[in-house]
Amino acid sequence: MMGKKILFYDCFAGISGDMNLGALVDLGVDAGHLERELEKLNIEGFRLEVKQDMRKGISGTKVTVVVENQENEKHRHLSHIEALINNSTLPDRVKEKSLAIFMRVAEAEAKVHNISKEQVHFHEVGALDSIADIVGAAICQEYLKVDEIHASPVQLGGGMVKCAHGLMPVPAPATAEIVAAIPVKSGLVEYEATTPTGAAILAATVDHFCERMELTIAKTGYGIGQRDGEIPNVLRVYLAEKTSKMTEDVEEVEALMLECNMDDMNPEWYSHVSELLFKAGAADVFMTPIVMKKSRPGHMLSVLCSLDAADQMKEILFRETSSIGLREHSLKKSMLRREMIIVKTRYGEIGVKRSYYGGKVVNEKPEFEQCRMLAVEHNVTLEEIRKEVYKNL
Repeated sequence: MMGKKILFYDCFAGISGDMNLGALVDLGVDAGHLERELEKLNIEGFRLEVKQDMRKGISGTKVTVVVENQENEKHRHLSHIEALINNSTLPDRVKEKSLAIFMRVAEAEAKVHNISKEQVHFHEVGALDSIADIVGAAICQEYLKVDEIHASPVQLGGGMVKCAHGLMPVPAPATAEIVAAIPVKSGLVEYEATTPTGAAILAATVDHFCERMELTIAKTGYGIGQRDGEIPNVLRVYLAEKTSKMTEDVEEVEALMLECNMDDMNPEWYSHVSELLFKAGAADVFMTPIVMKKSRPGHMLSVLCSLDAADQMKEILFRETSSIGLREHSLKKSMLRREMIIVKTRYGEIGVKRSYYGGKVVNEKPEFEQCRMLAVEHNVTLEEIRKEVYKNL
């Protein structure tokens, strides 16, 4: 049995930089350690205020970065941020993670304003409180020494938000860029539930986003936000363990199964549709004979695909089949680690796919099309090609 230590972000009410610090301190990060590590930035003018607070009956930790003489606070460019972090005595991993988070913000701002990353003039994110939030996030995550970081879909909120450029719709344009490719939700509240800093922390550090959490929880922490409305303004985080008989050779990913039933389509079209689906990225396509209404024989077409490919698969199914509806199911795929090796035989080179489990080879399969082409070219049987492959493995 192998166990992985997981930090899980439950962003049901969004995430901000200060909520993240509060949640991780509540989870067990020593606040004194956080303060001492932030001092390594060698900048003055801010301090941490750590206290217990409550939202809608949920108690947790509220961390506020208090900036003194804020009217004299500088606005920094990316080069200033990079120099500040690189010239510090922070551990290398903290530096790398901090810079990765800042880079997410810089790339988003550059795209929104159509300028280079180096030209980005950090406003809120260049201020001392945001520097503390971002570098503090890296310090806290490293302190917890987890193997992986997971997160739920992220609540963005709704309405309008006031920023340096005026009123903007939620999510603000930079936030929308940062959360691209991240599963999100919106409309739970009429304010900015996820800030650019919070979004960047997730985008740069989370290894896996998932709808369902299938972990053994060891500890729960709550980071208290600034608001107090109908929805608890808290960020919930878990320290959890993922225990499984699976080994490092097994990869688990979220996937979708799309299905539709057909009893009125020309069977000659099935292979054409399957080929289109595979070319579009389907992991598997198969047909199952079924009996439909009025005892009519039919087929169920099943398509296994990634979450990102779902829309393209649906378009093919609706355009190329007689189906007028389909079903979709979320599931988890477990896949063995595999590699392709090249085997030299007297008939030519053939690719062989190897699969591993427990660090050992459990399956070796020659590529069929290559075997078939060599068999035709040399006028020998497929069995002869197969024997030659395994003789030279």
